[in-house]
Amino acid sequence: MRNQERYKHLNKYLKEKFGERTLKICIDGGFTCPNRDGTCGYGGCIFCSEKGSGDLINSSNSISDQVINYFNSYKSERANKFIAYFQNFTNTYDTIENLKLKYDSALIDSRIVGLEIATRPDCINEDIVKLLKAYTSKYYVCVELGLQTANNTIGNIINRGYTNEQFTKAVELLNEYNIDVVAHIMIGLPGENFNDIKSTVDFLNSHNIQGIKIHSTYVIKNTILSDMYFNASYSPLSLEYYLDALTYVITHISPNIVIHRISGDAPKDLLVAPTWNLHKKWVLNGFDKILNEQDLWQGKYYENKSEL
Repeated sequence: MRNQERYKHLNKYLKEKFGERTLKICIDGGFTCPNRDGTCGYGGCIFCSEKGSGDLINSSNSISDQVINYFNSYKSERANKFIAYFQNFTNTYDTIENLKLKYDSALIDSRIVGLEIATRPDCINEDIVKLLKAYTSKYYVCVELGLQTANNTIGNIINRGYTNEQFTKAVELLNEYNIDVVAHIMIGLPGENFNDIKSTVDFLNSHNIQGIKIHSTYVIKNTILSDMYFNASYSPLSLEYYLDALTYVITHISPNIVIHRISGDAPKDLLVAPTWNLHKKWVLNGFDKILNEQDLWQGKYYENKSEL
């Protein structure tokens, strides 16, 4: 059995959904974040750089120009269908009018079949969800919600700025309007132990989510986490520990959830530690080896507690 068949891989899911290979166009919508501008805090999450999660995006152009430039590049030759993915910072953190203008600015090519929005649970409300719902008549729409951890204390340490309860409310609201939810979790956060990882998996399994992104915690320049690393108050996780944690997550998460990512990509010029993060194949091949040698698959140890 191949690795791709041992968990619900995003590429395969999208191909089945749209009938062919479908790729994401990563877009910087020029958003900020409520724990950067003082609404709920300053400085952002301790692992977040000045560019948010989209350090690899060339965001100097307008939204429409970013899309046009993508289609003028070799990247657009790899598929015929695409999802406009608003990645940087909090992409629902604006007025409804401005949100519509920004989303519409990306949906300018007939090859775009989906709209994916990365945001925070505390920046989801009914008016925003109604706006997103309006796009579903023509596009596949999904919302990526940061959770990172189900431990509220660790959430405070990383300056997350929202609670598990707010995550739950956001998921319930998106469920009400039948909009897919992709949860984002991180392994190796400050103060985290393996029981926290287990609790996060249990927490996710108690929600109606359709996808998950799993990242290792890495240290990049000019962040609070890098200060913690250099003053020895934070130690990055090892590749072996990450693979153990990843194996636990995949084997205990619901088999119905699509796995969007099993590894985060740090920008090479900004990465401080751990150095193994630069070698994505080490994660992919190491995980493949574990799954095959131990005969593991997504949800092998999953318990649907609602049925118990």
